[in-house]
Amino acid sequence: MHTILLTTLNARYAHTALGLRYLYANLHELQEQTRIIEFTINEQVQSIAERLLEHSPRIIGIGVYIWNASQTAELIHILKKVSPQTIIVLGGPEAGYLPHRVDLSKADFIISGEGEVAFYELCQKILAGIPPSERIVRAPLPDLKSVILPYSTYSDEDVAHRYIYVEASRGCPFECEFCLSSIDEKVRNFPLDTILSEFEILWERGVRSFKFIDRTFNLNMRFANAILDFFLSKDPPYFAHFEVIPDHFPESLRSKIAQFPPGALQLEIGIQTLDPVIAAGINRPLKLEKIFENLRFLENETHAHMHLDLIVGLPGESLEGFGANLDKLVSLTHSEIQIGILKKLSGTTLSRHDIKHGMVYSDIPPYDILCNDLLSYTTIQQMKRFARFWDMYYNSGNFDKTVRLLWNGGSVFDAFYAFSLWIYGQTLSTWKISLDRQTELLYHYLSERCDATILKETLLEDIAKTPGRTVPRYLNTSARTSTQEHSKNVIPKRQAKRI
Repeated sequence: MHTILLTTLNARYAHTALGLRYLYANLHELQEQTRIIEFTINEQVQSIAERLLEHSPRIIGIGVYIWNASQTAELIHILKKVSPQTIIVLGGPEAGYLPHRVDLSKADFIISGEGEVAFYELCQKILAGIPPSERIVRAPLPDLKSVILPYSTYSDEDVAHRYIYVEASRGCPFECEFCLSSIDEKVRNFPLDTILSEFEILWERGVRSFKFIDRTFNLNMRFANAILDFFLSKDPPYFAHFEVIPDHFPESLRSKIAQFPPGALQLEIGIQTLDPVIAAGINRPLKLEKIFENLRFLENETHAHMHLDLIVGLPGESLEGFGANLDKLVSLTHSEIQIGILKKLSGTTLSRHDIKHGMVYSDIPPYDILCNDLLSYTTIQQMKRFARFWDMYYNSGNFDKTVRLLWNGGSVFDAFYAFSLWIYGQTLSTWKISLDRQTELLYHYLSERCDATILKETLLEDIAKTPGRTVPRYLNTSARTSTQEHSKNVIPKRQAKRI
């Protein structure tokens, strides 16, 4: 039996909840009576409640995020119905910022902010029978030098089968209005020697995949270079993921990134928009020439896998404007381009644009935009499908050469937009479309738009890159000899191992 349970619903089993592990690591004498139990959003909520209540806990701490807010609200409802004496404490961004757009009213306490110290002190008071009178506990920023790091709480199973999340810093110096990180403008670093020592222990335990959750990894050059040196001192294979700002790659950083072997380094780069007017409207700094220069460097002089982000629906940005952004990025890099739909998160300042730009959002997670003065509801729906098909055909790398026949030197956005409309008309779905079906759809669409011989040779070349893919019957055998030769080609960057 455990007095305190720490739980959350992860998006999938491979994910681990770093926040819960921080809370556990900083519970001091209460740690012996505490247990972490993680679930996924695909599990039955009533079964989750049953498993939690098997421990007869006094306190249940739940991490609430955009992907699990609805299920968490249902879980709280069941827990308080069945075991009203159990104290429920919520934390995480979906609980810590107002307004709540899911019903969290049945929870006993909510911690707003970084909870390592605040949760420990709250549990002490509850167990001593003197709980605070205020339901919302506003946690001051903890001194990161005094926070106990959580990495020893990763189990052997976590190390063997799940993502290992780590961090070197917290906060972000920028004020981008769509992002919760902008609330904490001061960047604070963990003690460098301490985190490097912890990373070494993880390495010795067999961890070879490190996903850093820092929002601006390349802001502090001393930290960034030291951490990159840590990995460069190790023998591959390993994999390190960093989120970086696109306009800050001084020479010291460039020289180290260029040393990483293929498949070892992934950089998540938040572009969001390439329009200076739109960027200024949401308080996002945009140094275009630096961004273009750095993308060219990463593309042409390193083996780093890039994951670039663009957002649909930013205040004032038209569909044509978004299309120009996509066209430009494709001209600069062959790497993955993730297309996201704007979301209005509680705690951000996006609402100040609502009247001027006619911004309308869903009040149901993930709180995505429904329409604005430039993009109709239908257009937003079409762009959600566009994003899904873009992942399927472009980001997957399964059709690296064939997909480029869609635009063949013209506008990438215009060509793929037309294709996405057509493919949805054929399938009326964006999910559960098999790879064979994807191939057939692309072939039939392009067969009316480009030379048949080029199409077949190009598609066979893509098919040959993936072992085990079957050559469809509608592709004749005349081009297969050249396909065998092409099968030895290097896999594109975005097919490198990534999280």
